[in-house]
Amino acid sequence: MFKIPSNKTVYIDGGAVIRGKLVCDKVKNVRIIGRGIIDQPQRGIEITHSENVVIDGIIVKNPQHYTVYGGQSTGITIRNLKSFSCKGWSDGIDLMSCSDVMIDDVFMRNSDDCIALYGHRWDYYGGSRNVVVKNSTLWADVAHPTNLGLHGDTRFVGDTLENITFSNLDILEHDEDDPDYQGCLAISCGDLNLIQKVTYENIRIEDFEEGKLLSIRVFYNQKYNTGPGRNIENITFRNITYSGSMANPSIIEGLSNQGMVRGVTFENVRINGKLLRNNESDKLQIGEFTQGILFKSN
Repeated sequence: MFKIPSNKTVYIDGGAVIRGKLVCDKVKNVRIIGRGIIDQPQRGIEITHSENVVIDGIIVKNPQHYTVYGGQSTGITIRNLKSFSCKGWSDGIDLMSCSDVMIDDVFMRNSDDCIALYGHRWDYYGGSRNVVVKNSTLWADVAHPTNLGLHGDTRFVGDTLENITFSNLDILEHDEDDPDYQGCLAISCGDLNLIQKVTYENIRIEDFEEGKLLSIRVFYNQKYNTGPGRNIENITFRNITYSGSMANPSIIEGLSNQGMVRGVTFENVRINGKLLRNNESDKLQIGEFTQGILFKSN
């Protein structure tokens, strides 16, 4: 383990290989840059209770758990990161209670979620706001290329995840046989979370092994949650394309009158070149406790 103090730059030269995780805990103004490799760490880079951390250019090879693990931190920038993992639970970028985040130009090939954003989990508290994921390529062997909202705080009113954008992405694979964890673009709203103001735009999804294009659900996951989700509101899908035949029907579904999905807009979402419409149950299933599901051509 390498603990990095505040106001430091760590440069990993191209051709250098590090064995061990890099830890930014309760620090500010740290840069981790270069073209080198972090090889088979427990976790690649940890950012916890910290501010203004930049990761640029690093390759992480086969971590035991996460490539980047973030907890209750702000001002995170991740650019030009490459991640390759094949072990169980070896997610890509998982951020708990983190805000003001930029993820740009990353390549993630992971055996679990590629990018996941949560509220409270473990020692990290608070919601997640102002996150942009753009110009990237995601390849999930199992679970989700993108996932929002599974974990949160049920002690009081719950956490809020808001102002989140996924833009200009290529999704290469999604291979998940458990329906509870399907969804290339997934909002899995549990633990009293409120998830709102989320935009998915200019995303190209190739054919994949097994799964769904979209999964937008308020639910109570008995394995991971201590309570049901709150609401999902104001979600936009714009200029999304899928080419292939392996996708199971996507789903939009609330849980109760206190766990609704409200205000989902589809604008120029196409499957094999054809515009997605609201009467195609073989492509999209709209369940109970939903309101304001709109379809636009442009």
